[in-house]
Amino acid sequence: MKLDGARFDGFLRDPGKCRVVLLYGVDAGLIGERATALIHRIIGAANDPFRLSELERDGYDRIEEEMTAMALTGGRRVVRVRDVTDAALKQVQSVLAGRADNLLILEGPNLAGRAKLVAALEKAPDAQAVACYALVGRALEPVIKSGLQDLGASVTSEALTWLGGQLGADRAITQREIEKLATYVGQSGTVDIDAARVCVGDLAGLSLDDALLAATSGDIVATDRALELAMQEGTAPVGVLRGTLMHLQRLQRARAAMANGQSASEATDSVRPPVFFKSKPAFTRALTLWTEPAIEAACVRVWEAERACKRTGAADEAISRSAVIGLAQRAAAARRR
Repeated sequence: MKLDGARFDGFLRDPGKCRVVLLYGVDAGLIGERATALIHRIIGAANDPFRLSELERDGYDRIEEEMTAMALTGGRRVVRVRDVTDAALKQVQSVLAGRADNLLILEGPNLAGRAKLVAALEKAPDAQAVACYALVGRALEPVIKSGLQDLGASVTSEALTWLGGQLGADRAITQREIEKLATYVGQSGTVDIDAARVCVGDLAGLSLDDALLAATSGDIVATDRALELAMQEGTAPVGVLRGTLMHLQRLQRARAAMANGQSASEATDSVRPPVFFKSKPAFTRALTLWTEPAIEAACVRVWEAERACKRTGAADEAISRSAVIGLAQRAAAARRR
């Protein structure tokens, strides 16, 4: 079955007899958080090694074997598979056709909503496909507020609204920023707008903003020039990609507003935090070049580029530059149509 993020907490409290859970989407941090929560729900926070088996992509052939194994200490086992793709479809279907009582958790950060594996699990009665997309704006505000409260801090309404517009590209990043804020204001302290700006600020400088606006509006030359300046100013390759993801998600919110009847100009004006007035023409132009599916696919590619940057020995600067220039090339092609 298909389970939206809003209903996941209810499912977590009672997974019932569900045997396969697929967590997919562009928010890798949220995928990992939900997978860990499910594991703790089934086997406890201690992660009993006799009841938990963790497989990587090259371990697909072991899925059926692990799913039918019994724990030496008793109880239901969990099989966790990271970086799953449609290549695991055959093994997953075999699990669904069998009678094993264990739980298979699949993490698919590279899977789009139209993937074969997603479609198959949406139709299966004892499986769940859970989309994990970044919370933004007002939807993110309760997460920020409760996260600060858990750490002994509070937040003003002005700061909360501002943080909701700045954070959300990845749940793990958001959590780290919340912890930074709580440390900054101290126990029983209050995060106001000044503290929020000091601690979080923009995740990218003005030069990178220029590069991203040029990229999504199809100006390849301007993209390359501004990106070079941003890197010279010290913007890290991973920072470039995180800023890129946040920019794409702002476009995604504006495109959603257009789907509800707003014009490109009105949708630009509705974005929070507001688009800088000098940037509005480029942002509005980008909305005419990017469809919602195209933005979703671009988010996946940027996330994949960030993962590639984190590999040992990776040419991270070249990878991040290629990802941003690729956006410019895609938008330029759309302009020529």
